[in-house]
Amino acid sequence: MQIGEKIKGLRIEKQLTQEELANRCELSKGFISQLENNLTSPSIATLIDILEILGTNLKEFFSDDNQEKVTYKDEDMFETDNEDLKYKLMWLVPNSQKNQMEPIMITLEPNGQYIEEEPHEGEEFGYVLLGTITLHLGDKKYKVKKGESFYYKPRVNHYISNPGKLQAKVIWISTPPSF
Repeated sequence: MQIGEKIKGLRIEKQLTQEELANRCELSKGFISQLENNLTSPSIATLIDILEILGTNLKEFFSDDNQEKVTYKDEDMFETDNEDLKYKLMWLVPNSQKNQMEPIMITLEPNGQYIEEEPHEGEEFGYVLLGTITLHLGDKKYKVKKGESFYYKPRVNHYISNPGKLQAKVIWISTPPSF
């Protein structure tokens, strides 16, 4: 295994320069360059620090299982529900909270709503599969029907609700993960 090449690949995937990685690890840019070119080897402690910044750990880094899971079946997904607010969440990609985006499918019963969230970094997108929902962005409300989508930067308190008499279903994607 070429440790340097693998570290370089992870660094590029995280869109970091050698200097940015070095600064975050309290190392020199030259050391990172030498490491990526397999001209030096890090101590275990230094490697652990580097891998933490790159979003992985020793076990994952040295795992022979390099296959990234691409497709997910029904049994991979899991659900939670909130009877008080009348909604059910289905995480479509397990452990997606560690990724840059998190897709869920939310089912809102009549007069149901999702939890109101405060402003945060990132972007949110939704596509209504069934029914009609109301998107609440601060003091503004938007009606979104089956076959329509919404997209916004969550700069104000926000949530979705189902004021109708029929069930509504929405694919909702948040980046960074917030569900």
